[in-house]
Amino acid sequence: MNYLKSGNIVDVLNKRIYKGELVIINGVISEIIETKKDVENVYILPGLIDSHVHIESSMLVPSAFAAEAVKYGTVAAVSDPHEIANVLGVKGVEFMIEDGTSVPFKFFFGAPSCVPATAFETSGFSISDKDIDYLFKNKDIHYLAEVMNFPSVIYDDPSVLKKLEISKKYNKKIDGHTPNVRGESLDKYINAGITTDHECFDIEEALEKIQKGMIVQIREGSAAKNFETLYGLIDQFPDSVMLCSDDLHPDDLTKGHINLLIKRALSKGLDFFNVMRTCTYNVVKHYGINVGLLQKNDPADFIVVDNINDFNILATYCDGIPVFQDNKSLINNNNKISINNFVRNKISRNEILVSKSLDKTNINVISVIDGELITKLITSPAKIESDYVVQDIENDILKIVVINRYDEKSIPTVGFIKNFGLKNGAIASSVAHDSHNIVAVGANDIDLVNAVNEIISNKGGLSISENENTFSLKLEIGGLMTNKEANYVAQKYHELDTKAKQMGSRLRAPFMTLSFMSLLVIPEIKISDKYLFDSLRFKAIPVFNNQI
Repeated sequence: MNYLKSGNIVDVLNKRIYKGELVIINGVISEIIETKKDVENVYILPGLIDSHVHIESSMLVPSAFAAEAVKYGTVAAVSDPHEIANVLGVKGVEFMIEDGTSVPFKFFFGAPSCVPATAFETSGFSISDKDIDYLFKNKDIHYLAEVMNFPSVIYDDPSVLKKLEISKKYNKKIDGHTPNVRGESLDKYINAGITTDHECFDIEEALEKIQKGMIVQIREGSAAKNFETLYGLIDQFPDSVMLCSDDLHPDDLTKGHINLLIKRALSKGLDFFNVMRTCTYNVVKHYGINVGLLQKNDPADFIVVDNINDFNILATYCDGIPVFQDNKSLINNNNKISINNFVRNKISRNEILVSKSLDKTNINVISVIDGELITKLITSPAKIESDYVVQDIENDILKIVVINRYDEKSIPTVGFIKNFGLKNGAIASSVAHDSHNIVAVGANDIDLVNAVNEIISNKGGLSISENENTFSLKLEIGGLMTNKEANYVAQKYHELDTKAKQMGSRLRAPFMTLSFMSLLVIPEIKISDKYLFDSLRFKAIPVFNNQI
């Protein structure tokens, strides 16, 4: 496909805008002609890049994610497939690559570094240092994905250090994940060769990491939202910041992507070129990826917008191929493959009962913080009925259950959680970072069991049970994704989200928040399929605690 494209060309490398024409031959910008004559009254910019995302969190396969993302000017994504890797190992990573390469969109997948994320949970597979070496021989693996198990780096775990060594052997970048790691521990983590972090919750933490040489990825996902806290870094350290979504649920993806962050940044008066570099030049430069920047001999990866203030996307091109124009995505999702790993049998109510303690009257409770992945460990008096600890609806202390999906008759782990707000019913999910076991929160045991068993019947997905009536979204691929189109998934997800809020949840994204309650590497307290877990001290803790 050979053609000319004219307009006001935005050169992010040299920070200038000029009238010109792009000469595109076989998907490459063969020439750029600067002119003083009238051109089309539009602006042509480099295509946008999400610098860190887990495609699986959209519940869409890569090809369906691409079909939606191009509507908002995204042409590429630096993607960590560790969600599917926890379920299906290397086979899952290869599935993502195969599906991603079936469409005109640029996925840059990493080799998952922490599968499982810790030894304190059960995953479907593990990825060893030998698997990392195998994956790096694949041209479609571009970096070592986020090193979530930061204590293992700090305390010299040989298995993790071996993966870092292999990455350096292949000259690959290494992504980080270091929530609230500071001082000498951060120094050691950085000195291990880790270059980025997307887990900064406050400006002081981000400043320390930038000053010590890391690139901070400002995240704005469905659950964790750090843009408002960190956006000032874009003008302060324009070469050390990238934008990312990390985890984006389908209903949010259908509203917009990185383009929304650009609009917000510009509305705050930030420098236009600094903002644009965070999602184009900085990402290309750091990862060394083959995404065009509107330079001669670059791949023709670009977007057309009406103006640089409103930033409305008119068209998106990838390798010179139009993938979005006339308000229509031109990418077709034709994937029909389904792969899974789900063997748990249905549970009974007896399996989630918590007997009272003879000598302790207080319980450890996970306290949720809306809009954050971090939680707080609190203690609360146990509510006892018929010798069992039960949900305390009045004080918003509900029961949380995690069940190993990879074992037919695994023993559920049961704990208690605050700030979910459910007054009745229960919600459950097999999207449960990072091992993706079944996680459920409920105001009563009957609905809890029903919600869990709906997930088991579907072999993965999201579910709600209220007054013994169930509603669900089936995720047939790894219990994480579906072959359905984005709008269908977004609608079903929206229905479940709305239902959860009607049942009393005050959280912005109840299912997204639920999915992170088993993410053990995020402080302060989480729960795995094995036990309640202290994420600060990296050790199991009991449900009962007599200190208040």
